Formats: sequence, structure tokens, C-alpha cells
Amino acid sequence: QVQLVESGGGLVPAGGSLRLSCTASGRPFSSYAMGWFRQAPGREQEFVAAISWSHGSTYYRDSVKGRFSISRATAENTVYLQMNSLKPEDTAVYYCAADRAVQSLRTGLWGQGTQVTVSS
Repeated sequence: QVQLVESGGGLVPAGGSLRLSCTASGRPFSSYAMGWFRQAPGREQEFVAAISWSHGSTYYRDSVKGRFSISRATAENTVYLQMNSLKPEDTAVYYCAADRAVQSLRTGLWGQGTQVTVSS
């Protein structure tokens, strides 16, 4: 089975940066997208960012625009999330997801998650 493995989480002060990585063990689908979701206790699951594999089209939730950047390494089936100017409200477990399209990522293949904690 294809697996997604996230890394790069950690504890950073407000205003700091982290770079998350997610690598698929194999090509999840013939044509697909990958992205990031996050979830924290007491908060609803949130879409963070996504990227289509073929064209590299990117999508972000409004609260991270200008701070986060998603990118891909196509040959390695790897997606990155560069997170700058981190805020305490960014604290969450971040999950990588993959599916046939950006629109269906929420119900696609997810990784185990990596904890991001931003101290105030």
C-alpha cells in the first residue's frame, strides 16, 4: 500500500519558520494532487494548502496566504510546506494527504501527521 510519511514538525517561537516534508512510498495515482490539513484539540479540521502534480497549481486557506508556501518534487513524490511567520494559532498536527484531485484530498490517503507547536 502507498504510504505518506511527514516530517519537519517541531517547537518554534512565534514568528519562526518550519519546513514540513511529505513523501509517498510510491506514486499514489496516475494523476493526483497532494496537500496539507491540520487539526488541533478544540478546533475543527482545516484545509491548509494543496498542489496539483501535473501543473503545480497551488491553493491556500486565507489565513496562511503570504506565510506558507507549498511546493513539490515530482520525481520523488514529495510535497513540502514552507511555513514562515508562524503564529500560535498555527499549532496543530499537520497531515499530508494525496488523492486524484485537490477537491477530494480530504477523503483521500493521509499520513500519520507531524506536530507543529508555536509558542507565544
